[in-house]
Amino acid sequence: MGNIRTIDRRSEARREAHLALTVWGVDIQGEHFLQDVHARDISLSGALLSGLDTDLRSGDVIGILYAGKKARYRVIWIRYDGTGDKMQAAVHRLQADPCPWMELLGETPDPHPVPANQAPGKESRP
Repeated sequence: MGNIRTIDRRSEARREAHLALTVWGVDIQGEHFLQDVHARDISLSGALLSGLDTDLRSGDVIGILYAGKKARYRVIWIRYDGTGDKMQAAVHRLQADPCPWMELLGETPDPHPVPANQAPGKESRP
């Protein structure tokens, strides 16, 4: 009973990292925020953020700035860290935005990215 296994349902490899980045958005009180946090367990489509002082909810969309590159991410889950005074958040990148830490993962940028206004489910207007 001492060995408990968890199933990792992620479809892509993650890389342990300690990236300093900036997040912004609107908190659960409707207030705008801008804060420096750290990312770890990064992948092309997501990351685990730590050091958040801001109250967020699952489903919220936040902006992330890393090395001069911006992308929007949806909050998947939130929990308190081990000390109980800061938050951790798992985030997933919105498909239309390029991954800001792609080079750290050894990936090359998509030469034909889908513009945000032409993402699936959106029609472009002339």
